[in-house]
Amino acid sequence: MVEIEEKPSVAPPRRHGKRPRSAGRGPDSLGGILAKIILLGITDAVAAFILFQLALSAEWMIFGISLLTTLVINWIYLRRGGLPAKYLAPGIIFLLVFQVFVMIFSTYIAFTNYGDGHNSTKADAIASIQLSASERVPDSPQFPTSVLEKGGSYFLLVTTPEGEARIGSAGKPLETVTPSATGPTGAATGVEGYTTLDFATLLAHQQEITALTVPISENPEEGALKTADGSTSYVYTPKLKYDANADTFTDTATGASYADNGRGSFVAEDGTALNTGWKVNVGLDNFQRAFTDPNLQGPLLQVIAWTFAFAILSVATTFALGLFLAITFNRADLKGQKIYRILMILPYAFPAFLSGLVWSGLLNPEFGFINNALLGGADIPWLTDPVLAKISVLMVNLWLGYPYMFLVCTGALQSLPEEVDEAARMDGASVWKIFTAIKLPLLLVSLAPLLISSFAFNFNNFNVIYMLTGGGPRFEGTTFDIGSTDILITMVYKIAFGTGTGRDYGLASALAILIFIIVAVVSALSFKKTKALEELN
Repeated sequence: MVEIEEKPSVAPPRRHGKRPRSAGRGPDSLGGILAKIILLGITDAVAAFILFQLALSAEWMIFGISLLTTLVINWIYLRRGGLPAKYLAPGIIFLLVFQVFVMIFSTYIAFTNYGDGHNSTKADAIASIQLSASERVPDSPQFPTSVLEKGGSYFLLVTTPEGEARIGSAGKPLETVTPSATGPTGAATGVEGYTTLDFATLLAHQQEITALTVPISENPEEGALKTADGSTSYVYTPKLKYDANADTFTDTATGASYADNGRGSFVAEDGTALNTGWKVNVGLDNFQRAFTDPNLQGPLLQVIAWTFAFAILSVATTFALGLFLAITFNRADLKGQKIYRILMILPYAFPAFLSGLVWSGLLNPEFGFINNALLGGADIPWLTDPVLAKISVLMVNLWLGYPYMFLVCTGALQSLPEEVDEAARMDGASVWKIFTAIKLPLLLVSLAPLLISSFAFNFNNFNVIYMLTGGGPRFEGTTFDIGSTDILITMVYKIAFGTGTGRDYGLASALAILIFIIVAVVSALSFKKTKALEELN
């Protein structure tokens, strides 16, 4: 036998060092480094500006959070490694700012009286009361005046009896300036950097100018200047005198005394409160008020009931129609199948708020196309009758919502195994039995979470309600602008932004928390029930 000498295997030569990156590619390339420097520079510049403004306004807690966030961002993107953090950081920051912070702040506001007349501190409220409740000083000296404008704000330029030119605005007391122009009498008429209003402009903005109150000094007790014609100002002093020791206001004309009631207002013995108050914590008062205030209790319960009815009926009707059309157009032998499917999803392509406005015009009782053209001039109050308005809302929402259900049901139907269907036919099951006993349970396995999310969406479906009916027709016997088709989210919007009784952010935030609790509880119970469907998968 011939022996074959085995040669030792030669290992391939090892490459020493790290594998070089391709030039010009990757985050550590020259282009990546420059992009990182530019983006971080812009971020730090914006952060520096915000931090400067926060420092000026003495918002130290927010200043500290913003500074810490800026430092963390720089640490993440300037250090080597930590690639997952660099991708996750933007999403986490936006989540904290636009979700977590909003929820925390809304919860805080729900326990305060924040709203019109209660939106600042007590010191600001006292100063505002002294400025707003004022009367002209008898034999007050006349101050030759010119009205100036700068940055969208109005200023009074006055000349004192001693010949001194002084300028001030509603939020800025008078200060001495050097005039750039004077009139025939020697009174100041212009200041560099300001625009002097002519007579035509004064007439055009007469209401804003006559309402302008300029403090003489930082002390509100010294009074303020007002002008009725834009050419002469007079001294006005507070009609309500504030006693800092007793913490009360006294009306110099009637002698009525207003004391701090501990709820953010100055109130007299007869219950009369001054219009301007301040923000304080009120505990659970907003939640209690929602269910005990006679103006709110009845409408709120009706709105809650209709919100549930609207959300449930919207999900049921859109799902039923979407599933029916999905089954109808899912036949393999159907001609023009793609065209039909495109037509079915057209309503889904239009913005919901725009569709609501269009349908509002179509359903107009007097000029709408439906009454005048389709129904031969009939006078049917689609949007003004409480029952018909609710039906109209449901029908319009059905038109807007069925394309989504059609899409998801079509996808779910196409994913079902055909073998199960064929086996059921061989066992003699009818078409209806196959659908109810096999297809529908299998569809619900994948569609149940989507139906729950659809319920949550319709529970807060602001667009279709507000754009179609505005929440009307309005309930009688309440001072709030709440109507038969209002759901909780539109009701919260009206309370928060003052369409009726003024802005009440505290009450609106309390109702927003109520919405969150309801949707969370319903969603949790629904997801718990859908676990039983997983056994069918």
